[in-house]
Amino acid sequence: MYRRTLLAGAATLALTAGAAFAQDDPVKAGFIYVGPIGDGGWTYEHNKARLAVEEEFGDAVETVYQESVPEGADAERAITQMALSGADIIFTTSFGYMDPTIAVAEKFPDVKFEHATGYKRADNVSTYSARFYEGRAIQGHIAGSMTETNKIGYIASFPIPEVIRGINSAYLHAKRVNPDVEFSIVWAYTWFDPAKEADAARALIENGADVILQHTDSTAPQAAAQEAGNVITFGQASDMSEFAPLPRVSSIIDDWAPYYIDRVQAVMDGTWESQDVWHGIEEGMVGIGEISDAVPEDVKAEALELKAQLASGEYHPFTGPINRQDGSVWLEEGETATDETLLGMDFYVEGLTGDIPN
Repeated sequence: MYRRTLLAGAATLALTAGAAFAQDDPVKAGFIYVGPIGDGGWTYEHNKARLAVEEEFGDAVETVYQESVPEGADAERAITQMALSGADIIFTTSFGYMDPTIAVAEKFPDVKFEHATGYKRADNVSTYSARFYEGRAIQGHIAGSMTETNKIGYIASFPIPEVIRGINSAYLHAKRVNPDVEFSIVWAYTWFDPAKEADAARALIENGADVILQHTDSTAPQAAAQEAGNVITFGQASDMSEFAPLPRVSSIIDDWAPYYIDRVQAVMDGTWESQDVWHGIEEGMVGIGEISDAVPEDVKAEALELKAQLASGEYHPFTGPINRQDGSVWLEEGETATDETLLGMDFYVEGLTGDIPN
């Protein structure tokens, strides 16, 4: 079941290519969410950005949203309904919305679509994502420095390149500060399922993990770690600061607001064009939550220096020498990964155990 919320507002005038809106015609911006707006993570941050759009433009923009929309046929129906309701731009905010977004966009050529984390574009479909793997490098450094059992647990959502990149980045940077570290990965096959996420966290903790990383959206792993004690965690997508200073010692924060404001403005100005955006720490799309006092001062200083190097472009998280899991060379000494390789990443780096599910 999912709850649909449509905010009342004035009727909108569909945007035709190259034509700007009249001053008294509000733009209607729609948002399709994979989880509830109160998930405390991914969808929460997308909805914060929607509210920032409202604050920025006031009566010039009307926003609507639908939360907890399953990926697949349900998504196509929800996106279609939003387009039929008069939306001028629709943000579809989960990887599994990619094909439904493309399908609906073909039927509504005058509506602009923005798809998060995907790779399929069209004249009226843009794609955007964040370089989360940069934040994972910082998390890995802290995790590898702080673990006492040398066992780190990772709750993964789906085996797509975005998630695999994060696992590899976190592992490489944990391993560099602690050669004895081991990763255990649990594939949850969900973005948001608090019960399943909590069970995964408890299983990892019972197997000796004293650090839990997650690429799922709820705060359930944080709560499970807090209950267990002597386990550290990191906020995912949102700060999750209610669990600081322990177990949550830092976080990756997704800041979509500047991008959403910019793209809605482009629709208003009649300048919107299809594009592909992949921003990171440098542009502010990936934020690093405050590192708590539970982290030793020297480790905190190293993590902040790493953040600065990532922001400046001085350092790339995937810099060789790095081998693939089977021992074959992936990156030579000093070589950095191309975006093309990272966007299609479907392999573990050397040292990680287990197989990536199909």
